[in-house]
Amino acid sequence: MYKVMIVDDELVVRDGLKQTIEWEEHGFELIGDYENGRDAWEAIEAFKPDLIISDISMPFMDGLELAGLVTAHYPYIKMIILTGYDQFEYAQQAIRLKVSDFILKPITAKDMRALLVKVRLEMDEETKRREDLGRLRSQLHLSLPLLRERFLERLVVLGLGRQEIEGQFAFFGLPAVTPPFIVMLADIDDFGEREAWMDDGHDAEFFRFAVYNIFEEVISTRSNALLFRTREERLVVILNGAEGEDELYVGAYGMAEEARHHIEKYLKFTVTIGIGRACSSPEQLPVSYKSAQSALDYRFQLGKNRILSINDLEGSQGRAMPAALPGDWDRKLSASVKTGSGEAACRQIEFLIEEFRHSRMPIEAVFLQTQRVVLTLMNVMQELGAHEAEDLRKRQLWLTDIYRFKTLDEIEVWLKAIASELAASALDNRNLVASNQIAKATEYIEEHYAEEKLSLQHLCRHTLMSTSYFSLLFKQYTGETFVEYLTRVRLERAKELLLATSLKFYEIASQVGYADPNYFSILFKKHTGSSPRDFREKQAKESLR
Repeated sequence: MYKVMIVDDELVVRDGLKQTIEWEEHGFELIGDYENGRDAWEAIEAFKPDLIISDISMPFMDGLELAGLVTAHYPYIKMIILTGYDQFEYAQQAIRLKVSDFILKPITAKDMRALLVKVRLEMDEETKRREDLGRLRSQLHLSLPLLRERFLERLVVLGLGRQEIEGQFAFFGLPAVTPPFIVMLADIDDFGEREAWMDDGHDAEFFRFAVYNIFEEVISTRSNALLFRTREERLVVILNGAEGEDELYVGAYGMAEEARHHIEKYLKFTVTIGIGRACSSPEQLPVSYKSAQSALDYRFQLGKNRILSINDLEGSQGRAMPAALPGDWDRKLSASVKTGSGEAACRQIEFLIEEFRHSRMPIEAVFLQTQRVVLTLMNVMQELGAHEAEDLRKRQLWLTDIYRFKTLDEIEVWLKAIASELAASALDNRNLVASNQIAKATEYIEEHYAEEKLSLQHLCRHTLMSTSYFSLLFKQYTGETFVEYLTRVRLERAKELLLATSLKFYEIASQVGYADPNYFSILFKKHTGSSPRDFREKQAKESLR
């Protein structure tokens, strides 16, 4: 049984969750509810819950402050954040604080039950994983190769003092290094065609090891290179000891190209490699590592399967920061989607991506700008009436899906797919509404055709549409103008009366909406080729044959 607590300053929310959720049936024990983060934090320190469900906006200490404290002191405690649509920036901060999930208010009991089932499964999996792998993990932590990798990772990420560096090099039996130094950072772009059938971490780990093995073979003939893997599953190569920086850069590029080529040729997928700036001492390796990271980040704008040197990239002059998008850009995108114009919406997204590409802004800034676009599309989805649980879940995933993309091209395809889907939905909805309105109009004509004063304006008041838009839709759906349709209905009824009754022609004219019998006769002959008299006599003769 997992312990859970609720934190929300609204009593009705707390009482609603307490009374409508059968907590124990879902594997949870509700140990308390609190109206602000300050009171909750005291209880958290005392009771150490497994799960916290917290609102963002609260007095004394809000949900984000509480999440920050929990993350810092009890990272194993899961947090679910409740938020509203107008708290988008807060939701972004919650994502950065690595909360387990966040839900948009108002939340239903059904949504909360589904979320509890999901969280319970995740917690059960984590517990099982800890139990099954606990012994193996402790053995791995004690293994010398892993300790060596963690040391080298600390060396390039955090930086170490000269004395510790020399001591650890001696302990691990690493060869002595001499200046200058350059760090290379390699990351797998994706697994190519294998992505379609890879279904577990074992496959991915196998191919990561294959990449590592290729790099190991490439550097095996060089005495001035150290290779290791980071916890983010990236490969790092530390090069040192050339005649000068220029020679070291040439060696780094050649080594990177050789490894990239072999991976593409033999493994059938690609890597991108960032080459950092040279530094003059091992204590400065974090500077080279960070610049290698920055070079690798340019994959986002320039694409995959490349070798990216920070020196080359910083030499190209682009705008330092993105130019602001036109003030009406969001409005144009919304209008394109809501009017069902998927092509126009895609053109707006292409414009945005091109702006990102030329601006060379940092990835974090691109993600933030993209989240603005997602928020625009979320608002459109809301306006289109998408309120189902599946739609709400889809919107929530959009905000976090952004971080899985590695290139602008991938983001462009993703945004276009969302915009096109929404535009198609808007168009279908508009067509359905229009079809119903025209059906309502034709039904009204069929019922009121005998009224002499039946007019376009009268019909538009009945359907609550403007005359211009109604005329456009009516012609589109019926193939006739209002006058043509009305005339046809009246004359068809007149034919029936001419054949089935002995009414005089002026009486028939009156019954189908024409007060002037002469006008009726002229109109009848124009559309049928016969006068009413000739039509009746001709049909009567044919019926006698």
